[in-house]
Amino acid sequence: MLSHRQLFLRHVAQTSPTPLALEIVRAEGCWLYDLDGKKYLDLIAGIGPSVLGHRHPSVQAAVQQQLDSYWHTLVYGEYVLTPQVRLAQLLAAHLPGLDSVYFVSAGTEACEGAMKLAKRYTGRPNFVACRNAYHGSTQGAASLMSPTDFTLAYHPLLPGMAHIDFNRAEDLEKIDRHTAAAVVETVQGEAGIIPPRPEWLRALRRRCDETGALLILDEIQAGMGRTGSLFAFEQYGIAPDILLLGKGFGGGMPLGAFVARRELMQALTHDPVLGHITTFGGHPVCAAAGLATLEVLLKGDWLAQIPEKEALFKKLLVHPTIKEVRSAGLWLAVDVGDAAKVQAVIRHCIANGVITDWFLFNDRSLRIAPPLTISAAEIQFACEVILSGL
Repeated sequence: MLSHRQLFLRHVAQTSPTPLALEIVRAEGCWLYDLDGKKYLDLIAGIGPSVLGHRHPSVQAAVQQQLDSYWHTLVYGEYVLTPQVRLAQLLAAHLPGLDSVYFVSAGTEACEGAMKLAKRYTGRPNFVACRNAYHGSTQGAASLMSPTDFTLAYHPLLPGMAHIDFNRAEDLEKIDRHTAAAVVETVQGEAGIIPPRPEWLRALRRRCDETGALLILDEIQAGMGRTGSLFAFEQYGIAPDILLLGKGFGGGMPLGAFVARRELMQALTHDPVLGHITTFGGHPVCAAAGLATLEVLLKGDWLAQIPEKEALFKKLLVHPTIKEVRSAGLWLAVDVGDAAKVQAVIRHCIANGVITDWFLFNDRSLRIAPPLTISAAEIQFACEVILSGL
């Protein structure tokens, strides 16, 4: 009889020639456990979704309660679904004027929906995005990507894309009267954790206002407390016209959203009707998980703990090989200056019970983005393993 690993390699589509093929059978808190009982500290939170760790009791209880009520129905703004309504209400209460939530299945669909909304509302065809940004893998979101290392094989994509450098003021002139929206990560993730200069972000907001373009802020990775505030943009004194959410938004369940003013979102209701539809976006079970996650973040002190945990990582990650440690809350890039070293350290870490990774547009840096619930002892262990790998 073939093992699960053999069946995986035979029947499950892979995205690289050499998949890690870890066979995970259990998860708890910040830890994953394989078939042989070996445990791994998940230092990347499943690339973001497990913001409260794995199987957080409050999230699990909410999922179970919803499972006992109902599962799938029609989800896209036609039925009154209690988990959706409660999550949308709580989310809107913590956003400045963004009071209408369109639930989707994941961040990339949030980007697609927001792009459609921007074109529909403004009547304009073009977009401006930043180089070295990642907004998703579907063709609309991928059209925003530059360089084209991960997209060239799938061209032609959408036309009308202009690219600017993050934090470069002169480039903002590319946002003009033909621009439907500027799509920007509040903190650049796949570039290797690049926070914005506050004055640049404010200038970006002004330029969009001057030209009538919408500002879409992508917080698919940066949102849900990752940078130390519920949303990263709160730290810079501006607000977007449309906010993109995903990954940690569902607390480990598949959930995303694009959020805007009701007056703006109403553009999807007419000419044509059903301006954006989704089969599973805002699934009641996922919405229940998202609501529980948001409630835990708002009621607990997890956000208040982030600066101390961020500082502990930076205090411990000192080594002659490390060129720089960039951070935005519990989101760090450990720059070792060489892609081969990064891959060697990743392999060493996995062999020694720590899961880390690299960045799409920065293969010289290690990715650290653990669950916000990580303890000081777990941070100590992770750093010891990373340093021994270096």
